[in-house]
Amino acid sequence: MGSQESGEVQYLFIHSPITRQISQIVELYRAQGWWQRRDDEKADLVPRLIAGSHCFAIAADGEDLVGMGRAISDGVSDAYIQDLTVRQDRRNQGIGSRLLQTLLVRLHSDGILWIGLIAEPGSDIFYRKAGFREISGSTPFLMIKDP
Repeated sequence: MGSQESGEVQYLFIHSPITRQISQIVELYRAQGWWQRRDDEKADLVPRLIAGSHCFAIAADGEDLVGMGRAISDGVSDAYIQDLTVRQDRRNQGIGSRLLQTLLVRLHSDGILWIGLIAEPGSDIFYRKAGFREISGSTPFLMIKDP
């Protein structure tokens, strides 16, 4: 587990979350609308999600998780910032920027230079400030199959 500190918030990579972290990660996903009711039945979903990611970072204020982010990648040529969120009451404090930078530093140090993402509506300025730009001439696609 690697870490970087910024004041009271620690930025850590986790590989095997403990029970308390799992429940807080679920709450972060739920607050963003990324966690479905049917996901509650899958007790091992968060550990599998973390294990299947290239890296999974948390922002921790003591025992409380105030943010998280993860990247998926083949580990060689490219990566995607899959999830990045900060608890509503801790936004606009630089936590999201530090989480993103923590992920980017890790990806770049792993030799990955092409990093993509699909930004939530209204978050484009945040990602532009971090150096991302729109891919002109591209259209994002999504397929969600009901279980």
